[in-house]
Amino acid sequence: MTLSPDEPLPGDEVPVEFLGLDLAEVQRIVLTALVEDLGDPPRDVTSESTIPAAQTDTAELVARADGVVAGLLVAAEVFAATSGGAASFEARVSDGDRVHRGDVLAVITGPSRALLTAERTALNLLCRMSGVATHTRRWADVLQGTSATVLDTRKTTPGLRVLEKYAVRAGGGTNKRMGLYDVAMIKDNHKLAAGSITAAYELVRATFPDVSVQVEVTTLAEAEEAVAAGADFLLCDNMTPELLTEVVRAVGDRVELEATGNLTLETAAAYAATGVDYLSVGGLTHSSPILDIALDLRPR
Repeated sequence: MTLSPDEPLPGDEVPVEFLGLDLAEVQRIVLTALVEDLGDPPRDVTSESTIPAAQTDTAELVARADGVVAGLLVAAEVFAATSGGAASFEARVSDGDRVHRGDVLAVITGPSRALLTAERTALNLLCRMSGVATHTRRWADVLQGTSATVLDTRKTTPGLRVLEKYAVRAGGGTNKRMGLYDVAMIKDNHKLAAGSITAAYELVRATFPDVSVQVEVTTLAEAEEAVAAGADFLLCDNMTPELLTEVVRAVGDRVELEATGNLTLETAAAYAATGVDYLSVGGLTHSSPILDIALDLRPR
């Protein structure tokens, strides 16, 4: 069985490039997931026992629930890996599209063993990503017409961050930072360790002069201190809409502002009305249920 990924199979019908999904990273994740499922040496004992090696079939990826799809290229890479590039993958929808129960998302034709060997890994990744996109779209819909955008966090599944954050973008949200390396975020423990917001900011700026610095604040005074120090983005943690409105009035013309902490779909509109730029929701990645999708072989 070949586990070396071939060229990406989806064509222009899966517009992922503008969303920044890195193919090499996708292939790395796919191969890791397949090794987990197939063992060493790689094998699917059921499919290899019951299906002739030369048999080919066509299968459909079918939505079992309404939602937003994300991860078609990822699923395609799984089928490419198990088939050595022999499987064809025809996407019927695009990442970010709303789909309904019964919709055919893609049609795959290739060696039957390879299709069934790929099935669970492809679905695990596709269902997870589509679940994140579906959850994100609910927030994006609530915020439509406001100046606020839903934002994710670093509360991602270890090893799947690039896919989950991509799914957030496919669902209408955004990413503010990918990890600890690209943006400095001064939180409460950093403030305590350094002695103050100002001291922490100055230490970060001296060490990494070119890195954007974000600061978590809980009061109006902290917000004003952070802005005076030079921060360009504030995380307003667990503030009421009333307090957040004060912060927006005081510093909103100088920095980007994010509301974070205990936000719900029911309170989203009230927080957006304060004038903040973002609503940060860790649940987009740590608590999204999957979107139910199945792989169905067409009758022979």
